[in-house]
Amino acid sequence: MSDKTRDATRPAENLPHDQQLEDYGGGHIQARHGRINAWLLVVYFVMFVWALYYGYIYWGGLGPGLGF
Repeated sequence: MSDKTRDATRPAENLPHDQQLEDYGGGHIQARHGRINAWLLVVYFVMFVWALYYGYIYWGGLGPGLGF
């Protein structure tokens, strides 16, 4: 085995943390650390803003005595 290839069933201590693979289910599922895509962060933000809007508009505003 050359330096650039490795066995997927064993962790490689010499690789950076974000490139190391973790095996689950007897090697059928492999996971590695990565980044969250920018479009997914935008979706999360839009859904959070929508949830605040929905909660304010459809669940009675700020509550009894707090609305104008």
